[in-house]
Amino acid sequence: MTNFASIRSAALAIAALAGVAAFVPVVRADAIDDIAKAGVLKVGVFGDFPPFSSVNSDMSLKGYDIDVAQRIADALKVKLNLVTVTGQNRIPYLTERRVDLLLSVGHSAEREKVIDFTAAYAPYYIAVIGPQALKVEGKADLAGKSIAVNRGTLEDTSLTDAAPANADIKRFDNYNAVIQSFLAGQAQLMVVGNDVGSGVLARQTELKPEQKFQLMTSPDHIGVNKNEPRLKQSVNDVVAKMLADGSMSAISVKWLNRPLDPKDLQANGQ
Repeated sequence: MTNFASIRSAALAIAALAGVAAFVPVVRADAIDDIAKAGVLKVGVFGDFPPFSSVNSDMSLKGYDIDVAQRIADALKVKLNLVTVTGQNRIPYLTERRVDLLLSVGHSAEREKVIDFTAAYAPYYIAVIGPQALKVEGKADLAGKSIAVNRGTLEDTSLTDAAPANADIKRFDNYNAVIQSFLAGQAQLMVVGNDVGSGVLARQTELKPEQKFQLMTSPDHIGVNKNEPRLKQSVNDVVAKMLADGSMSAISVKWLNRPLDPKDLQANGQ
């Protein structure tokens, strides 16, 4: 009887422990541990966002984001695996852990409910570009000027809000039309993002185009999953080091044709 009671008590104890265990959440290794174990850092980048990231003639990816991603992978001492994403699927790719990081992510309160952000690492701004010979220093100087812009875009909204009433805003249906209008002299100025503008500045046409001033700045961050403090801190450490030693500015010169100004990494309105 005593043996039966002992066995029964032991069985009940084991069952109770099993029941408790069923309600104990499984502790998952954090992202840094997963990355180190795999030996690979998976980074989501756009495939058609030059000069930040685009497909080269040999089908490899190149651009500002690619150089930054490689530096992060090097710092973590793992291989870099670039994963092409779109504007529609990239947040799910991150939250489903199909990638570890996302590059070229603009900060917003809505996104912050779902993912976390590192410090800003790349400039994204809307700028007024014009020929060197034309004096334009601020919004007031847009008065009476003809300005090309892509219809219905954030650039269009920013320009419409900033331009004096007598500015001649010429709206086109795509960026190629905006650029051609400007280069052909049909518009004295154009308003584009620095991703589009960098290509025009690099051409060094007879107009000698230059950036006149910025209408809006909304720098790019690196997206990470929530509750990954070690990964976020590791990426922030890499970004801080690159900003301090000038290597981030060198990447900006390489891909955006101008040194990185610390002000470019501070968000502001119009």
